[in-house]
Amino acid sequence: MQNSLESKGKTVQEAITNGLDELNLSFDQVDIEILHEGKGFLGLGKNAVVRLTVKQDDDTAEAVKFLDDLFEKMGISASAEGLESDDENTVNININGDSTGILIGRRGETLDSIQYIASLVINKGNDKYKRVHIDTENYRKKRESSLISLAHKLAERVDATGKRVVLEPMNPYERRILHATLHDHPTVTTVSEGEEPYRRVIIKKKKSN
Repeated sequence: MQNSLESKGKTVQEAITNGLDELNLSFDQVDIEILHEGKGFLGLGKNAVVRLTVKQDDDTAEAVKFLDDLFEKMGISASAEGLESDDENTVNININGDSTGILIGRRGETLDSIQYIASLVINKGNDKYKRVHIDTENYRKKRESSLISLAHKLAERVDATGKRVVLEPMNPYERRILHATLHDHPTVTTVSEGEEPYRRVIIKKKKSN
């Protein structure tokens, strides 16, 4: 869902109503900024324009502010945007800007570090833990697709040669993707070995009955 929307109407009320209908939200779920009241010459010719911004919970707003301050101090041209979440215990953030490649880092390591720090910030002093999910340029989805493709390719190699394959160290999230992808594979299995942060997935042939 969009985070903000500019809406038009013959009156301010009509512009607000049109925007709420498009966002499928109620009046108390948005902040409203009147950009133009719609009064042209003799009251004709100009529409009212309003900007509706989806309200964020305190944790999301805190995470966005922390990240924006962090990017400013780092001299990085980027900004954080809070997104709606279907899970009340998850804060979803997307990063926009011209420097997002720097924030992703090698295999997403920088993005993971930023996500971890933001999680510490919003959970400090809270009784209930909230998960923070930060993405940019749809990197997480692209990385997931890449890992699934890699898992299938390596499984074919292990099945054909009988030799196990040891992958590079990965974070727990990426390891789970590999395990889940090959969980029901008929001839190969996966295990994780090593200590963090060097823990890695091994794909190997299943033992014959």
